[in-house]
Amino acid sequence: DEHRIARQLLELHPGDGVLDVACGTGNFTRRFARAVGPQGLAVGVDLSETMLARAVRDTRSAGLDHQAAYLRARAEELPFVDHAFDAACCFAGLNLMADPHAAIADMARVLVPGGRIALFTSATFRTPGLRLWQSLATLPSGMTMFGQDELTGALEANGFEDVRLLLSGTTQFVGGVLAG
Repeated sequence: DEHRIARQLLELHPGDGVLDVACGTGNFTRRFARAVGPQGLAVGVDLSETMLARAVRDTRSAGLDHQAAYLRARAEELPFVDHAFDAACCFAGLNLMADPHAAIADMARVLVPGGRIALFTSATFRTPGLRLWQSLATLPSGMTMFGQDELTGALEANGFEDVRLLLSGTTQFVGGVLAG
């Protein structure tokens, strides 16, 4: 379902440029490369050299190395010019970042007007007792648990419209379109 939801939120077209933030081993990056085709480009960024090395190997083995590229970079300081991508995605990494709101702002910066964003991350429980237990359980890991309105508000504050939220247990999918 994660791949299907990513495709729906990102609405990728042949020739698009798409950024996969916290790409890990490049599983989503390769799917995006197939979706944008040889005229497009999927770029994966991650901090882990080990993950990126695996992403490069797997992408080469899949024959997609001409339409996918990888770069070691921090999500909060993306090394791209403004308005460089048609879409940006961060699946299962935002909750591990030191400054997730800065990462969202920088993803917005590198998107063209009308660019799409898709996020998949943690979500807090609705009931106060369960939220308390959840915060105590995740405290040692340093993982951020996002409130159910926190990321929709962050996207709107960064100029996104048509913001959508799908909750699924302790996870959430959030997407939007950057205002033009």
